[in-house]
Amino acid sequence: MSVRTKIFSAMNQIAEEQKVTLPRLQDDLSLNETGFDSLAFAILVARLEDELGIDPFTVAEDAAFPSTLGEFVRAYENVPA
Repeated sequence: MSVRTKIFSAMNQIAEEQKVTLPRLQDDLSLNETGFDSLAFAILVARLEDELGIDPFTVAEDAAFPSTLGEFVRAYENVPA
């Protein structure tokens, strides 16, 4: 399963648990438009760290939080090994 698929799957699961209706997940979707609040994003990052073994937002000192879903996915795809 690709990183993108794992992220989308985790987002769908969290949306269901948090009773959030997600819009269509696509790269240009603003993270503000996902319907996720800060708690939902914290849960997402924690679950992805458990599943993928990485947190790109703590690995790099200069990591900035992305503004679109595509940037979020690329942050996970581009973590140095």
